[in-house]
Amino acid sequence: LRDNRIELVRASWHELSISVSDVSLSDEGQYTCSLFTMPVKTSKAFLTVLGVPEKPQITGFTSPVMEGERMQLTCKTSGSKPAADIRWFKNDKEVKDVKYLKEEDANRKTFTVSSTLDFLADRNDDGAVVSCRVDHESLNSTPQIAMQVLEIHYTPLVKIISSNSWPEEGQSIILTCESKGKPVPEPVLWTKDGGELPDPERMVVNGRVLSISFLNKTDNGTYRCEAKNPIGRNSTEYVLIVHDVFNTLLPTTVIPSLTTATVTTSVALTTSTTTSATAISTRDPNALAGQTGPDHALIGGIVAVVVFVTLCSIILLGRYLARHKGTYLTNEAKGAEDAPDADTAIINAEGSQVNAEEKKEYFI
Repeated sequence: LRDNRIELVRASWHELSISVSDVSLSDEGQYTCSLFTMPVKTSKAFLTVLGVPEKPQITGFTSPVMEGERMQLTCKTSGSKPAADIRWFKNDKEVKDVKYLKEEDANRKTFTVSSTLDFLADRNDDGAVVSCRVDHESLNSTPQIAMQVLEIHYTPLVKIISSNSWPEEGQSIILTCESKGKPVPEPVLWTKDGGELPDPERMVVNGRVLSISFLNKTDNGTYRCEAKNPIGRNSTEYVLIVHDVFNTLLPTTVIPSLTTATVTTSVALTTSTTTSATAISTRDPNALAGQTGPDHALIGGIVAVVVFVTLCSIILLGRYLARHKGTYLTNEAKGAEDAPDADTAIINAEGSQVNAEEKKEYFI
């Protein structure tokens, strides 16, 4: 071998070693080792040289890209032997649906490999990192990577957030208009029912925030927030309904006794127009126990006792009358006490038998 890149490393009766520096594709081929003995001994070996792929490059990207436009990114690498493998990733997530092309170089030994990623630009892709990775056995598990950061322009996305889900009269409400777009949207525009805000003193706009104080029924309506940027404009609406002040009546209290009484306590509402708060004056339900009034339980007890005593008296009187139906009073003839016999007593009695009074019965 007559090449300065080839050196003899070791020579003995048993071993002959050479080294080749700056290996190139032209060094690939069959090498023969001959040992001049009797007879001559030879040994052959085939050297395969791998073509290391060049660092890949991504082409086809123009910044910025409008939302909805079609993008075609091409990753290309040359000089690989055998042909290298190309894989696409978006934010570390592999993209499978790609086109792959392999071409043989002019030296008829290496290959140029390209891959195309085709997709529609979306606002969610803004800021995403698209990477092209080249894998080859000559890279010793360390792939070559090319990256491209996407910049997508899109119209604003608008959303209204309310601070009060149940607005009532006299309260306040804050409506926040959130808008996201690229480029950043200009200051938002607030309108009510298709026109300007009717009460600038109570309806204050500070940037993207609309504050309405001392709500009343005239504030009911549709509020629109509109945002725009050089790409376009977008808007959203919020329907405001102001409710009456919530009135909570105290529950009905039933006092148990022989007779049932129902006591209902009313609630007095007072609305202040000089402050943003609504004052509600109610009577303390616990104060019912301390109010001055007739004790219905006591009265019921007394009535029950009186009725019981009356019934007992009637029963005793009835039993007494039943046992003493009448008293008999008999008037015997006077002057008959000393008569020797009955006939003489009758004769000597005052008055005659005809005039004698019969027994009389008196009922008490």
